[in-house]
Amino acid sequence: MHRAGVLTQVCAAIYMPMLNKVMLIGYAGADSEMKFTAGGTPLATFSLAVNETYKNGNGEKKSNTLWIRCVAWRRVAEIVGEHVTKGKYLLVEGRLQLRSYEDRQGQKRDVTEVVVNSLRFLGPAKNGNGANSAESPKAAESPDENDNPFKEPDSISQESDIPF
Repeated sequence: MHRAGVLTQVCAAIYMPMLNKVMLIGYAGADSEMKFTAGGTPLATFSLAVNETYKNGNGEKKSNTLWIRCVAWRRVAEIVGEHVTKGKYLLVEGRLQLRSYEDRQGQKRDVTEVVVNSLRFLGPAKNGNGANSAESPKAAESPDENDNPFKEPDSISQESDIPF
């Protein structure tokens, strides 16, 4: 290969663009929580349940629910705080963020979450008994909130564990 070809390959390797983008469709696991930073910036968090259905090696139908922590800032946080309630069917777009904090016991905790850039409401929420609303098409069964790993027991507040 001639010298210009090698230089082109090296430059392409150095200047390769990168992408951190996430698109998820699922159900809000609980009502969103709205907070404000010390500087007054709106912050909202919620968990999103994404169901995966597949067949195992024996051909049996299996289901798995993945719980994803989502965080929104500024105007998106205000919208999330007002409108994201348990059971809402959502399309979430954003980026992955990894961060660490120290919990009340002094243990270092690592968190992977989606920083929400945009949010779209896809259909009516599930009603309280788990059935679809009358006008909604048949949808996947809403996940059980008791399986949500982000749900804290009622007697424990998560406020002081989050470093903002």
